[in-house]
Amino acid sequence: MLGSRITAVGHYQPARVLTNEDLAGMVDTSDEWIRSRVGIRSRRIAGPDEPVDELAAHAAAKALASAGLTPADVDLVLVATSTAIDRSPNTAARVAARLGIPGPAALDVNVVCAGFTHALATADHAVRAGSSSRALVIGADKMSEVTDWTDRTTCVLVGDGAGAAVVEACAPGEEAGIGPVLWGSVPEMGNAVRIEGTPPRFAQEGQSVYRWATTRLPAIARQACERSGLEPADLAAVVLHQANLRIIEPLAAKIGAVNAVVARDVVESGNTSAASIPLALAKLVERGEITSGDPVLLFGFGGNLSYAGQVVRCP
Repeated sequence: MLGSRITAVGHYQPARVLTNEDLAGMVDTSDEWIRSRVGIRSRRIAGPDEPVDELAAHAAAKALASAGLTPADVDLVLVATSTAIDRSPNTAARVAARLGIPGPAALDVNVVCAGFTHALATADHAVRAGSSSRALVIGADKMSEVTDWTDRTTCVLVGDGAGAAVVEACAPGEEAGIGPVLWGSVPEMGNAVRIEGTPPRFAQEGQSVYRWATTRLPAIARQACERSGLEPADLAAVVLHQANLRIIEPLAAKIGAVNAVVARDVVESGNTSAASIPLALAKLVERGEITSGDPVLLFGFGGNLSYAGQVVRCP
């Protein structure tokens, strides 16, 4: 059984920037109120003619180009999303059609904010089992489409975007670049984060999520490091789900990754749900803040309340 590795990443965000000042003209809020509670300054918002699969395809095309691959080289497309409005064709199939990928297995993964790390583990397992040799793993969400823009407790949080990774089989004898996943959920607390109703709307119990994330998750994230044979101090970077700066900073500190760069993309992108981890990772790579081979903890958490994390080697 060969392991797998990430060989390239890419990201995409819509052109429209929605600032805190813009929001203050829409609901009863202010830049100071938003920054003090969630740490966000701005976010990107997709237009009505930009569906989730288009965001995903843009990010995936960048990842493929970075890897020096063509669409024909891909045999598996996994898209983590919880905001696709249509049931069928699924988002992965639509991405494959947009990119011209011939005959891939095409699956959507709906684990909300932990979707990308679940999808990455699924791709790793597929490669290890021999059913895939090269996969596109994408996190993409259009949270603006499921948001009540009159509710200041939720509309200040969200943004739209996509991030993608190319996952390939390792050569024989090569060390795996994607470590074992540690995943799970707390179903009895599943209603703490919701996208439900007709039309679907995002809602959450913010205090419950905050307490769970800052008290329960640090030990789980450390276990994900242990599964890869590393101590938190060995990490070069920590990329957590970009939910809220007041969650990211204490969670990162409690993990004990004292030498790591901590992704804080939430400040400029908001909470992009399943897109947040690959989006933040791709930006760290693009800016040269991490280099090839560096160990990076990816850790998603949120809806259901689900979590999934693994240590990967930077492409």
